[in-house]
Amino acid sequence: MKIQILGPGCARCKKLAENAEMAANDLGLDYTLEKITDIDAIMRFKVWQTPGLVVDGVVKSTGRLLSMEEIKKLLA
Repeated sequence: MKIQILGPGCARCKKLAENAEMAANDLGLDYTLEKITDIDAIMRFKVWQTPGLVVDGVVKSTGRLLSMEEIKKLLA
């Protein structure tokens, strides 16, 4: 599974990455986590509000700091 965090590296983006990592670990998933900070790369996902969460190329959330429990539901 490929998990991508879209955002400029702000505190909310970092927290989303942390929550995503904890959720994936808690579920015992085999995953890679990538943080995308380049604005052009973020725009290619058509994400206008950050942070964004992308799972296997599909945008799952934008503009919200999801909790670990919310992310677990998206990953399961």
